Amino acid sequence: MGTAIAVRSDYTSQELRGLAVRVKDAAGHFAAWAAGRRGASMIRVRRREFLTLLGSAAAWPLVARAQRLHQTMRRIGVLMPFAPDDPEALLRVAALEQGLRDLGWVDNRNVHVDYRWATEDADRLRHEAAALVATAPDVILANSTPVLAELRKLTTTVPTVFVQVTDPVGSGFVPSLARPGANVTGFTNFEFSISGKWLQTLKEVAPAVRRAAVLFNPQTAPFAEALLQPIEAAGQTFAVATMAATAADAATIKATVTAFAHTPDGGLIVLPDVSTTRHRDQIIALAAQHRLPAIYPYRYFAVSGGLISYGTDVADVFRRAAGYVDRIFKGEKPGDLPVQAPTKYETVVNLKTARALNLDRSPMLLARADEVIE
Repeated sequence: MGTAIAVRSDYTSQELRGLAVRVKDAAGHFAAWAAGRRGASMIRVRRREFLTLLGSAAAWPLVARAQRLHQTMRRIGVLMPFAPDDPEALLRVAALEQGLRDLGWVDNRNVHVDYRWATEDADRLRHEAAALVATAPDVILANSTPVLAELRKLTTTVPTVFVQVTDPVGSGFVPSLARPGANVTGFTNFEFSISGKWLQTLKEVAPAVRRAAVLFNPQTAPFAEALLQPIEAAGQTFAVATMAATAADAATIKATVTAFAHTPDGGLIVLPDVSTTRHRDQIIALAAQHRLPAIYPYRYFAVSGGLISYGTDVADVFRRAAGYVDRIFKGEKPGDLPVQAPTKYETVVNLKTARALNLDRSPMLLARADEVIE
C-alpha cells in the first residue's frame, strides 16, 4: 500500500490511458480491501493509505485529460467538384492538410478529414452533399459555388468554410463580406474586375485577336454576368468583339468552339467554373486544334497545355482556409469571421503552346509570366 503513482506534466496520450487503467485497478483493489475491514470507522482511518496509493489527487485531472484526448477527435467534411485522382484535387488536399498540420491538426491523430467527390451530375452532387451532412462533422469545407449552394439547402447550423466561390453575396450565401453571419464564411476566388484583365492580356499576347468567345456554363456559373460586364467594357477599349459561349457539356463545348473558329482572328476566355474545369482537357485540345489563343483562370489549365493563365494561387487559398477551420475549432463563430478576398495572383505561360501558335516572340508574353512551362 506504500507505492505511489508518479505524476508528471508531460504524459503522452498512450501513457495517460495507461495511467487511467492503473488508477481504475487501484480503486478496485482498495474496494476489495475495504470490504474485508470491519466498520465504516476503519475505512475512514485507512483513507490516507488510499490517497498514498493514488500518489496524488492530481492523478484524477490527468485521467480526465486522457479521456478527453480519446474523445475529442475533431471531424472535417470536405466536398470537392473533382474526381479523387485529379491532380488538381490532390494539390488542394495537400495544401489543406499542410495548413492544418502547421496549426497542430494532424489527420487521424486529432482530426479526421472526410473527403467526398462530386464530378458527374447534379444528382451525384446532391447525394454526396446529403451523405456528408448526415455524418454531422464539426466543420464543412465547401469547394465551389454549386457545392456550397447544395450544402446550404441541407444545413444552416453546421459551421461551413467555403473556398473558390466567386460571388457569395450575389448568390445569397452571406448578407455581407464583412459580417457573413449565420454558419458560413470563407474565401472568394476573384474580384470581378479581373475579367477585364483577362481580355487585355489575351489581346497583348495575341495582337491579331479581334473576337473573343467567353466560355462558361450558366447552370454552374450563376455569377457569370458580373464577370462578363468588365470583359465587354475591355472589349470596347481594345477593339475586340465579345460573345458569351455556353460550355454545358462535352458536345456543346465542341459545337460552340468549332463554330466560333470558322471565322478568323478569334480567341477564347475561359471563366472560372466547375464545368470548364471538368472539361479543361477538351477545351485545351479544341483551342490547339483550331489554333485559338486562349486565357484561363487557373494555373492547372496552363499545366495541362493551355496558352496562358492568370488567377489566384489555389493552394494558398486552401492553406488559408485551414486557419478558419482552426479558429472555429477553438470556439469562434463562422458568422463573425469576414469573407476574405484572394491575396496571391499568378500568371503562368505554356511556352510549348505559345510556339505552336507562333506567339513565343510576343514581347508581352514572358514579361507577364510568374512561371513558364516549357
